Amino acid sequence: MRDQPHTQRQARSGRVWSEQALRVVADGTEALVTACAPGEELRRPWRYVQACADGDRFPRCEAFEAMAMGESELVAGVGQDTELLLWKPPTAWFSVNAFYTSAGMRNWYVNFEHPIRRTGDGFDTFDLAVDLVVASDLSCWYWKDEDEYAHVRRLGIVTDAEHRAVDVTRGQALAMIEERSGPFRDAAVWRSWRWGPGWPAPRLPRR
Repeated sequence: MRDQPHTQRQARSGRVWSEQALRVVADGTEALVTACAPGEELRRPWRYVQACADGDRFPRCEAFEAMAMGESELVAGVGQDTELLLWKPPTAWFSVNAFYTSAGMRNWYVNFEHPIRRTGDGFDTFDLAVDLVVASDLSCWYWKDEDEYAHVRRLGIVTDAEHRAVDVTRGQALAMIEERSGPFRDAAVWRSWRWGPGWPAPRLPRR
């Protein structure tokens, strides 16, 4: 593993909507692989943080409406429950994430988002709301947050061009699972991965 901090930002129209501190695992032609663990530094919209704390999805809808209005008040925090390994091809409209608890891999998670744009201390992308949750053994999957995706479409946060890209990418993601390509090619290796006990929690750059 490369001992190098990295920052993932959700950014659009020159505005940062969230930041997450990561650690670089590998950076090759196929994909950038990064990781984080409980304790990593975050900056997220306060309405989203409230929704997570309360278990209430309504503030998440409010957070999207605030985004559509151009509001972006962020609050600092730290990651809590899970470890994460993230596989991001350079031009793909998605990333593949693996989530881990103390019992091992919990599940795979295909996050639909903008292709990455490299920055001086990491990369920018933009989450497109809809996700694909995949069992750790690849035996089944289901779509997540279709209602939120429809909401951001109505708000104009996801444009028609982005919607077309998501439609194409849905098929690409399902094909990767079926063909066992990308990170799914080495699924057993990914299932056995764990955050090193001596690795420090990722920190965001001081500004």
